[in-house]
Amino acid sequence: MTEVTGDAAPEPEPEPEPEAEPEPEPEPGAEPGGLSDRDRDVLALERRGWSAPGAKERAIRERLGISPTRYYQLLNALLDDPRALEHDPVTVNRLRRVRDERRMRR
Repeated sequence: MTEVTGDAAPEPEPEPEPEAEPEPEPEPGAEPGGLSDRDRDVLALERRGWSAPGAKERAIRERLGISPTRYYQLLNALLDDPRALEHDPVTVNRLRRVRDERRMRR
């Protein structure tokens, strides 16, 4: 028999495997790998022409139920989303050009 002395270091326990990040829940109405209903509605609203001042802001509140500030935040993020470009390339490219022109003027 061998004697165990208190000098021996115990073996370290293996570190637990990190848990995988859960997949984000798609927004309600989102197509698999596509845009949500709200994202498509934002692009549809932007596709229209607005003649009267304030009409677009009113439509944003009535149709989407969000503030114009939030609308423009969502729209700006959509302009960088390849799914939005695939969904509505004419609108997204037009808005990207407008955004780029405004940035160059600053």
